Amino acid sequence: MMNKGFFITGTDTAVGKTSFSVALIHHLQSQGNSVSALKPVASGCEKLEGIWKNDDALKLLQALNAAPQYETVNPVALPDAIAPHLAAKKQNIELKAQDIFQSCQSVLNQQNDYCIVEGAGGWLVPLNNKETMADLAILFNFPVVIVVSMKLGCMNHCLLTVESIKKSGLKIAGWVANVFDPEMEKLQENIATVEGLLTAPLLATMMQNNESLIECRWMHFNDK
Repeated sequence: MMNKGFFITGTDTAVGKTSFSVALIHHLQSQGNSVSALKPVASGCEKLEGIWKNDDALKLLQALNAAPQYETVNPVALPDAIAPHLAAKKQNIELKAQDIFQSCQSVLNQQNDYCIVEGAGGWLVPLNNKETMADLAILFNFPVVIVVSMKLGCMNHCLLTVESIKKSGLKIAGWVANVFDPEMEKLQENIATVEGLLTAPLLATMMQNNESLIECRWMHFNDK
């Protein structure tokens, strides 16, 4: 079994989880680590070569030094670009956290140093009428990284996400500030406020426009 893993979540959908996951994969591999990746559930897929494929999962796949078959990275690929439980319902599929987790075992059983798992949407996106993405994250039992979309309301979204993760019993490895608007009023003050409110470290600052990392504090991932 691998030594470590991280579950990447966000304060909303389309907040930069994939961009950070790809950067983290590249960093860990540059340090000589073997890395695997998972996007257990993805909606909004396109049929390519006869297989439903998600753009985020493809980016994870392309970032890996040892690229597996697509289906091992994204075992549940749903066509419609809507909430996963609704997309699954349209395909007459019932999503269950345990079933999804079991479909990831071939990757989890590999002899890799790290596994990067990217969630879908935010922390509490429903899988069914009783379970959410949080229930799946609990099964992986990896420390969580929160990608925060820096915009008006982000502090509330971040703190609610942190509170829910803490209630789940999982460790928060850190958070990432993704800057969507460089002209956001009091941007640095907002980042500093969130940093002061959280005990988890700020791991990176990202610029959404070019999907580049402005600053990273990778030392938090180098404690093997």
